[in-house]
Amino acid sequence: MDITSKLVKSLIVEQFPQWSDLPVTEVLPNGWDNRTFRLGDKMSVRLPSAERYIHQVQKESQWLPKLAPHLPLPITTPIAIGEPGSGYPWQWSVNGWIEGKTASTGHIDDLPTFARSLAEFLTSLQNIDSTNAPVPGPFKRGADVGYYDDEARQSIEILKNGELGDDLDIDAIMNVWDAALESKWTKSPVWIHGDVSLGNMLVKNGELSAVIDFGGICVGDPACDLAIAWTAFDGESRDAFRSGLNLDEGTWARGRGWTIWKALITYSGLSETNAVEAQTSRQTIERILADHTNT
Repeated sequence: MDITSKLVKSLIVEQFPQWSDLPVTEVLPNGWDNRTFRLGDKMSVRLPSAERYIHQVQKESQWLPKLAPHLPLPITTPIAIGEPGSGYPWQWSVNGWIEGKTASTGHIDDLPTFARSLAEFLTSLQNIDSTNAPVPGPFKRGADVGYYDDEARQSIEILKNGELGDDLDIDAIMNVWDAALESKWTKSPVWIHGDVSLGNMLVKNGELSAVIDFGGICVGDPACDLAIAWTAFDGESRDAFRSGLNLDEGTWARGRGWTIWKALITYSGLSETNAVEAQTSRQTIERILADHTNT
C-alpha cells in the first residue's frame, strides 16, 4: 500500500484528535511488514503494509506490556490501537517512541559487546513464563524449519544447475540443511522475537539500547532467533553471542538451517530480491558453510 505521512495524519485527526496538532514524519529506513512514522516527540505510528501482517497489531498490544518488565532493555510500548479509516483498511497502532539509531556496524562501537548484550536479552526473553502465549504465526518462525524444506531444496537445485552455484559447495549446503532437519526442539516452547536483525535493534552511545518490531513474537523453538549469528556477526562476536545463550548444538544446527533457507531463496532468485540482497545472501551462505565446517 502507498502509506504516506498524509494518510497517517488523516487517521490521527479522525481517531485521536487529542494528538492532531503533532507533526507526523516518516521513519527512514522504513520496515517491510509495517510502515513506521514518528508522531510528535514521544510517540510512533505503525501500520501493517499488507493483510498478512495485520494480526501483529493485537498480538503486540496484548503481550508486549507483559513481557517488558522482565527484559533488560526497552521494547516497544503500545499506547493505542487505531481502526480502519481514511482509505486505510486495517487496524494500526500508536506506540511510545524510543530514542536511538538503527543498529549497524557504523553505529556499534564493539560488536562482541553488542553480541553479548543481545544474548542476555534473548536469554531473558526465553526465560519468561509462556503460559497461554501465542503459537507460531503464518511465517512459522518458532515452528519446525522443515516447513520450508521444499523451498530450500528447490533453491539448491537452482544453484546446482546454474552459474549462481559456481564456487559454492552444494554438498556442504545439503549437509547444513539435512543437519537442521535431523534435529528437533523437544523442550517446552520458549518466547522468541521472530525477526532478530540489526534493523530491529537500536543503539545509543555505541551500545545496544532497545529491541523493536515484535510482530513475530510467539513461543516455540528459539533456533530462528539465531540467524544474526551469521548475518551480522563474525568469528569473535559470533562466539560471544553463542557463549551467552544456553542452547544445545541441535538448536544451533537448526539456526543455521533457518539462516541458510532465507539466504538460499534470496540468492537463487526464488523470492523477490535485488542484486545487493543477493550478494549479501551469498556471503551469508559462505559464512554458514565455514562455521559448519569448523563445528
